[in-house]
Formats: sequence, C-alpha cells, structure tokens
Amino acid sequence: MKKIQSTCNYCAIDCNLDFYVEDNKIVKTVPTKGYPVNDGFSCIKGLSLSKQQTTVKPNSLPKIRQKDGSFKEVSWDEAFTHVASELNRIQAEYGTESVAGISTGQLTLEEFAIFGHVMRNYLQTNVDGNTRLCMATAVVAHKQSYGFDAPGYTLKDLELSDTLIFIGSNPVVAHPIVWGRVRQNQVPGHKIIVIDPRKSETAMNADYHYELKPRTDLLLLYTVAHLLIENDYLDHDFIREHTEHFDEFKDFVKTYTLERAVDGTGLSKEQILELVELIHHGKRVSFWWTMGVNQGYEAVRTAQAIINLALMTGNIGKPGTGANSITGQCNAMGSRSFSNTSVFFGGGDFTNPARRKRISEVLGVPDEMLAKKPTATYNQIIEGINEGRIKGLWILCTNPRHSWTNNETFARAAKKLELFVVQDIYDTIESAEDCTVFFPVVPGIKKEGTYINLERRLSAMRPVLKREENEISDYEAVLGVGKALGMGDALKGWETPKDCFNLMRECSRNMPCDFTGVTWEALEESHGIQWPYPEGKEENNKEEQRRLYSDGQFFTPSGKAQFVFEEVRENPYPPTEEFPYVFNTGRGSVGQWHTQSRTKEVKFVEDVSVKKAYLYMNEKLAREHDIHWMDEIRVYSVNGENAVFAVKTTDEVPYDQLYAPIHYVECNKLTPSNYDPYSKEPNYKGATVRFEKC
Repeated sequence: MKKIQSTCNYCAIDCNLDFYVEDNKIVKTVPTKGYPVNDGFSCIKGLSLSKQQTTVKPNSLPKIRQKDGSFKEVSWDEAFTHVASELNRIQAEYGTESVAGISTGQLTLEEFAIFGHVMRNYLQTNVDGNTRLCMATAVVAHKQSYGFDAPGYTLKDLELSDTLIFIGSNPVVAHPIVWGRVRQNQVPGHKIIVIDPRKSETAMNADYHYELKPRTDLLLLYTVAHLLIENDYLDHDFIREHTEHFDEFKDFVKTYTLERAVDGTGLSKEQILELVELIHHGKRVSFWWTMGVNQGYEAVRTAQAIINLALMTGNIGKPGTGANSITGQCNAMGSRSFSNTSVFFGGGDFTNPARRKRISEVLGVPDEMLAKKPTATYNQIIEGINEGRIKGLWILCTNPRHSWTNNETFARAAKKLELFVVQDIYDTIESAEDCTVFFPVVPGIKKEGTYINLERRLSAMRPVLKREENEISDYEAVLGVGKALGMGDALKGWETPKDCFNLMRECSRNMPCDFTGVTWEALEESHGIQWPYPEGKEENNKEEQRRLYSDGQFFTPSGKAQFVFEEVRENPYPPTEEFPYVFNTGRGSVGQWHTQSRTKEVKFVEDVSVKKAYLYMNEKLAREHDIHWMDEIRVYSVNGENAVFAVKTTDEVPYDQLYAPIHYVECNKLTPSNYDPYSKEPNYKGATVRFEKC
C-alpha cells in the first residue's frame, strides 16, 4: 500500500491529506499529522474526496453538440481543433473581445496561469473568475490599504488572540478547521465576539453576539472608530509611524455618533459601548471577516473600516491580531495573483513598462502579446453576452447557471452563445445544459499542481490515482486548445504544470508574493511554504507560520498603511411595503459545498441534506402566516423573479429576514444584479422579498 500526501481542493484552508492507495484504488484517507494548517483533522468534505474515484466517469471523451441538438463524442484533438477554430472565427467576425472565459477558485495555480496566457495574452480577450463572487472585495481592500493583496496573518493567530471578532463570518459551518483553531485557543479569558444579523452557528458559540440590522456594518464600524478616538483608545505610535491619512479619518468619523448608530443598526447604546470597551481592553485583538462583508453594495469600504480599526489600535502584524480576510475557495489566492486577469502574473499593473518588460522576458514572448489592461469583470461578461457583444464563452470548473447572482440572466446568456465550452468533472451541472462543447476533465485526485491557501501557504497537489485512457487534466485541455490555436513558441516552457510553476516562480521574483525560494520538489510531502519566500533568504523565513507587517512596513510607495473611507451609501434595496423582508444567504451545512456538483455525489452528505430548496423563517412570522415545518412558500424578489422554498422555522433568524442556503439554484434566482462599485462583487445579501404560502 502506498501513501500519497496531497491537498484538499474544497475550501481555502487547503488541508493536507494522506491517501493510502492499493491497485489504483484509494483504500483510506487520513488528514496529515503535523501539517501546520489542519494537523490530523479534516471536515467531511475533505475526507470524502476519495469518493470521486467512483463517481467521476472514466474513459471520457469530449462532446460537440450537433445541429439537431444531440451530442457527438469526438477525439481530444478534434475537440481542440473545433474550439480553436470557433474562437478564431468569432473573433474574426465580431472582434477581439467577442469571446471570454470564466474560471474558478478551485483550479491549480498552473491552470490559472495557462488559461490566462492563452486567453488574456494570446487571444487578447477577457477572463474573470468566480473569485469575483467571493474575494474581489478583500483584494481591492488589501491593495488600497496595504499596497498589495497580501493578507498578513497566519492561522496560528486564532489561537493567540484574546479578543476574536467575527464580522459576517460563520466558520463553524463554512470553515470548520478555522473554528477548530479557535477552540484550541488557550489564552486565559479570551472572548469570542460575533457581529451578524442572524444567530449563526458561530454566534451560538460566542461570548457576545451583536445582532445588527442587515447592511449596517459600515455605520457600526465608523461609529466604533469614532468612539475609540473620542476615548483616546488609540496606538498613537503605530498611527504616526506606520499609517497615513488618520487625521482626515478622525475628522470624517465625527458625524458617526452613538445616537446615529443606535438608530441605524438596531443595536442599543449599551451594546455599542460594550463593543468599544472589549476592543480597548483586548491586548491581542483580531478581526475576521468573510462573505457577510464581501458580498455587499459597499463591501470594499466595509472591509477597509475593519482594517482601519486594526490600524488605529495597533492590532496588526503582532501575534493574535490583524484585520483578517477569510478566503472562500481552495486556490482563490492563486487566482488573485496568478490568473493574469486583474494584475500580471505575480502582481503588477498591465500599464507598468518595467513590469511588462519583466513578464515579457520571463515568458519569452514579445511585449505586444501581453494583456494590455485588466479583464472585463464577471458582470460585464454576462451583460456583454446578453447585449450581443460576446458570442463565445469558455468556463472552467465553475457553475454560473447556479452560482451567478440573479442567475436567470446567465440562463438567458447561455442560450445566446455561438460557442459555449463547459470544462468540468461532471456533465450534469446546470451550466452544461446549454453548452455546445463539453470537456470532461479529471478531479484533483488525478492531477498535479500548486495551491495557495488563505494565509499565503503554497501546498502541493499530487496525483493520487493513475489516469485511465482518454483522461486529461484542466491544464492539458487548455494547453491542447492553445496548440490548436497555433501559439507555437509562445507555449515554450509551458509543456507541463511543473514548467509553468517555474515560470510563475520567476514572475513572482521581487514582488510581495515572491516564492523564488520554493521548488516543485520541496513542496512534495512537505508542510507547505508561505510566501514571501524569496530565493537566498530561506534561512530568514524558516518559521512554518509567519505573518506580514510585524515590522510595520506595508507595500505602498511610502511603506505606510492607508486609512481609506467614504460616506455610507444608501441601500439600493431597503425593505418596503411591497418587499418587507431581507433575503439573506449563506452556507447550509458543513458537508455541502457551493452548488453541490461534487458533494451531492457523497452518500453521507446526500443522506443528511435536504433534497429541495429551503429557507429559514422566524417562528413568530411563520405562525402569523399559518406556515409549519417544511410547508412550501413562493418567494417574490425585488429583482422580478420568484421561486418555491420549503420552510424551516427557527428563532435564530430575526422576524424581518429569511435565510436561504446557497446550495440550491433557487437561491440565486432571487439575488440582485447589483455590485460593489470598486470590486464589482455581487450584493448577494441585498435582496428584499415578499412571500405567499403555496
């Protein structure tokens, strides 16, 4: 029996697992002992990865839709030639940006890079990822405040903090390994604080829960900042030596009075003052946020309001502190820095001549072949299809018919495409229903590459099982199309994922995410390595759990962090007489994952999951409408759509809210086409609705 260590490719923790293999079958899966992230623990999703050896079809060939609507199975070479020909035809007929791509946060670093090279560089077109749906807000907040998309913490900080504040974050369900680290916290008297409009599973386990009104986070955070300043609960030395624009921020928040916050947030005066005192009396205060903040109409400024609190109190760069964004998908960090979409490989602006020269040299291609500008955003791509400007789309490892906000807009878009390539493990996902080409690719247990987790840790995905005839990886599928396009020497050095990894290493040189000291071989059977890890400085970075900003240095031109702020915006979808209830969304259970295309194949998860869409309703509200457990209601959204849900009654959801798990296609049928102005992340938590009993 052979043991193979690899990386779980579900959430952003990137747990490592030991797969025991015999006769090309996984006999058992055990979380890797000693791995700094999960140290012998895993959630049910990771442990179930071995189930994909029986649920994914072997010996699969690509399929091309025929004129009569049927599919014809063809060879890989024929499929590559067909897709390349169609991409060329559409661009020739409709223009360079008439084709586009959408990737995911679940591919490897190398797969992101080659897709970006083929589409963004060679075809000079647009590629966005579904990291736009979860982490774009954090990216923009980091870049504007810190100078680079560089979350500074390590997961060890969860165990070292004496005051942990979770804002719009539910790690008990969404990131159980994160919650496991919280439970390992041995700091005497440490406090867990949750700011969330519903009593989430994390709130149930907290010492303090502040149940504010939906979408009033920014008002609360500015008020807390004002009160901290008013009481002189500040780290003046840190502010003076390591930040800029604090005086302007101090003047700005004067209008965010306690009375204004009480009126707007629904919290009492005593609760807000209590929160201020908890922050002040904490010696190591850490702030943790995720989708409840990121998926909003003023999300970037909300994330930066959290960062501002950490900066003004000196709670950054030190053990147990930080303004810490919890990432969603397994390789969202790889997507953010190495997909060639919003920044060059390894970071840097497309318009920077020195950066263009460097990337050109590393890749061995002329400057004019490199992407000229950031990609059109996800919403612009979908809108472009519906408006007739984009005629071809290639999606990888994502299911936008289900996950895209106001997802009927994607359903309409899919039917308008002349070329729609779906590349996935399963041909049963909702997005594959209208595809013109289907590329079946292998799951993570049969491919190799690199992942970067939420704390900047690179880890290795290595093949656990040998492939069967005709099976190929996402990397090989993109490479095949690139060759069919006639890229020739532009693909020199891209022959294998390892070759691509070495190119990306060089692209990272002298950037904040520099990992030139990391080799492909060193990641195998390792504890992972956090960037930065520059070549020649390995000895200085030998600690396995390292944080940034401990020296007070940031990545801005001045080396100082920026206070960034803006007036609270008017809610575009406030509750009204016609639509009186807020439609909140989030995770349903630990075992479910996004659109359930993978976890629905796992018997344990399937057995305990509700088969149809459901939502949670307040007990009192249900009684008033004569609604009982699992009765069905039709929910009408402000976006003009409606859908049927079964009802689970609970007192953990406020009277004026409905809470729907995201794992059912009906959920995002009701979410609005509305976005943060800076990150263009959808306002998933922003819909208002009414309902009637079926």
